[in-house]
Amino acid sequence: MGSGGSLSGATGGDTTSSTGGGSSSGGATSTGTGGDTTTGGVSSASDGSGGNTSSGGAPSSGGNASSGGANTGGDTSTGGESSSGGASTGGTNTGGTNASGGSGGSGGSTGSCTTPPAPSPLIGWASVSDGTVTTTTGGDGGPTTTVSSLSDLNDALKGTNAAIVQVTGTISGNVTVGSNKTVVGLCGGSIHGYISINKSVNVIVRNLTVVGYNCTDNPSDCSGGKDAITVQGAAHHIWFDHDDISDGSDGNLDLTHATDYVTISWTKFHYSGRRTDPAGAAGGHQFSDLIGHSDDNGAEDTGHLRITFHHSWWADNVVERMPRARFGQVHLFNNLYTATGNDYCIGVGNGVNIRNENNVFIGVADPIKSYSTDGTGVIHSSGNSFQNTTGSKDDLGSGTEFTPPYTATLDDASTVEAAVRAGAGPQ
Repeated sequence: MGSGGSLSGATGGDTTSSTGGGSSSGGATSTGTGGDTTTGGVSSASDGSGGNTSSGGAPSSGGNASSGGANTGGDTSTGGESSSGGASTGGTNTGGTNASGGSGGSGGSTGSCTTPPAPSPLIGWASVSDGTVTTTTGGDGGPTTTVSSLSDLNDALKGTNAAIVQVTGTISGNVTVGSNKTVVGLCGGSIHGYISINKSVNVIVRNLTVVGYNCTDNPSDCSGGKDAITVQGAAHHIWFDHDDISDGSDGNLDLTHATDYVTISWTKFHYSGRRTDPAGAAGGHQFSDLIGHSDDNGAEDTGHLRITFHHSWWADNVVERMPRARFGQVHLFNNLYTATGNDYCIGVGNGVNIRNENNVFIGVADPIKSYSTDGTGVIHSSGNSFQNTTGSKDDLGSGTEFTPPYTATLDDASTVEAAVRAGAGPQ
């Protein structure tokens, strides 16, 4: 747990356990072993498909290695959302092996222009071993480089060698992240453009502001523009912590094409204002987070897309996809929804199993909405707070909710709003 900043450590609570999975103790501390190296490819398909094929190679530390590739375009849909959250003490413990108690925020004001704040504890799917990667460690053990230009940033992030790359100032353009990398913002460090994590393994993005193209790359149809961040191509063990992600043309953070073992913690998603998109939804194509790009991609995605969102905040002008999910096992806990004027919040698509716990929904429409055309989507909810919401919020599907193979101490919903408002985003 980082020092300073906001803290929402739980005290007490019921516990359930399951076998399997990996471990985490207050952050990612172990390194993966083995894994083939791969090289990414560039894709211009609207659903993020394509890219060069991977080639085998030597093992690397921290898991399977790869270098990313760029992606353009994205998937469309309709919807939106808005709300405000709360802080927390106490809560429920879900499933698993060897994880730290509580889910505290990171170091707050302890950072400087030479040293970033500490990360929050690593909790969730990114902490789980898959046999080749023990847990998500990013560039731990590698050299630290500080960059302020696009060319230096891309040079530092290429390849599979472990590296910690610190971003200062504002860097504009397209960024490709290789394997075994940590990208961390210093003193308001930001990237304005697009980040691609394609086929890469063992990546941490933290304390960073990422601002997308906001439809300037495709004004007539925002869905044909780039996300702020795309993770795809069977990329796995990816951790976003204390980030601020906004203004993606198609989406803010999309996770597609068999992406796996991802945690998004203490991250804020929003848009800078309402925009006009002739091909988008009534509220504009201001869609945040897509998990699984197509109902037709079950063969690739089934058994993957294991993703955790916790202590994250869907805020101003998000219209939908908070997230919109297919096929995976998605754990949502202690998140805050204040995206007033939205279409819907959580979209339940085909084949997904969603565990929805101790989240806070304030002033939003349709906290839960079914998009499962074949009835296979499942969401089970417990401990959530719905304040001045309208529309549907009921469980969906007849299946049993999955039990996570990790331990997470849940904050009570009554305390989530204050904790997330104080702690989400760069510190």
